[in-house]
Amino acid sequence: MTSEIEMAFAHPSARSEAMSPDVLDRISVRDHVVHVEIGAFQAERGTTQRVRFNVVVEVYPLADDAADDVDRILSYDCVTEAITAQLADGRLNLLETLAENIADQILVQPQAARVFVRIEKLDRGPGNLGVEIMRSRADAGQIGTALTVQPIVMFVPFGTMHNSDLGAWLDHFDVSQTPVILVTEAAPDQSPQCGDTLLQRRIDLLSIDQSACVLAAYDPRIQVVGSLTELDWGLKNHQISVWAPSKIVADVIEGAPERITDPMDMVQWFAKRLTASAVWGLGTPQQSDGAYEVNWLTEPPTDH
Repeated sequence: MTSEIEMAFAHPSARSEAMSPDVLDRISVRDHVVHVEIGAFQAERGTTQRVRFNVVVEVYPLADDAADDVDRILSYDCVTEAITAQLADGRLNLLETLAENIADQILVQPQAARVFVRIEKLDRGPGNLGVEIMRSRADAGQIGTALTVQPIVMFVPFGTMHNSDLGAWLDHFDVSQTPVILVTEAAPDQSPQCGDTLLQRRIDLLSIDQSACVLAAYDPRIQVVGSLTELDWGLKNHQISVWAPSKIVADVIEGAPERITDPMDMVQWFAKRLTASAVWGLGTPQQSDGAYEVNWLTEPPTDH
């Protein structure tokens, strides 16, 4: 009988076979190596490393003869496309998250019963560093970071943080439980300058993070949030959040905002990414090019 230790270090296909109470067909993609930017360490940002994927999918048998028809079976392309799609969706810190997302996408396929995903970093140590997960159809659909509520995105310029109108609008949001996420900008002339483009982009994002903390200090109802999961939780729990952009923007591989220092570009990009219901701005109207027309709030609300 195969030991648990042997199974722990066996290929996912061996684990799949040993763990199956019933014999199911399997398809696999083995030793699929891709250059990926991933990792939580600063040294892993701005560079790629080799990552190896091994995926085994247990599939339910078709009701009748597949008649050698590729359109009726779960193909290898389903696996490789899941890997490609999840790598393109945004930069991740953890292999665990990437494995979960790949498994979740594969399990959407009607024929998929269970999936084993092993991912290994090949360049981060003397050996291979990796994770392996197993997910079944019962687990599908429980992973994701899409917002459950389409909020109002409200731009609060740095100079209006102390404005009494902001307090009146916060009262309005609090009483009406209007889903809202505040966005601010870096303090004028406060971002240090350097000659490295990648580092300067990081500095500019962190400067906006600092402003978000300053804004939150004006009112205890405002909570600083930096991830989609936090944003979603805040919306579902009627929390007034202010966006600290460094994590979300730094993690985006394709389609990231180009002009970090243009606050209205950041607002438009963020609103589009969240599929916001509307975009508001506090104070003097500013020029804004994008999909959303900005509703500039020059007077406090009259409903409280």
